[in-house]
Amino acid sequence: MTVDLRTPPGMLQPVPYHHVAVGTGTRHVHVAGQVARDAEGRPVAADDLAVQVAQALRSTARGLAGAGAGFADVVRLRFFAVRWHPDKYGDLLAGIERVAEELGIPQPWPPVSLLGIDSLFEPDVLVEVEAYAVLD
Repeated sequence: MTVDLRTPPGMLQPVPYHHVAVGTGTRHVHVAGQVARDAEGRPVAADDLAVQVAQALRSTARGLAGAGAGFADVVRLRFFAVRWHPDKYGDLLAGIERVAEELGIPQPWPPVSLLGIDSLFEPDVLVEVEAYAVLD
């Protein structure tokens, strides 16, 4: 395996992700920010954060697969959430949990960051997901 996920002793716990990912491969895969759009660019679930997270993760999985990778190869996930507030955390988690088994997202997840932002490129887009993976 090219990715070793770790949480060294003394780091914040419990969290649903590992704090450290060690990638030992030579090929790096960077999946651009994915949003809740179908293959034709039509919006998906304009007002539902959980559904948008699930759709963005499915698109991320397609991008990874296009490079011969999967979520088991991911060393970092990054979420950008519009008008973030801690009250939205449950919806974000629900979206991830909705597709975790389907997409093979490891539990705990690879290192993950969540950045609250004012807006994304279209007003209906609530979340964007980026992934970075390492392959042999």
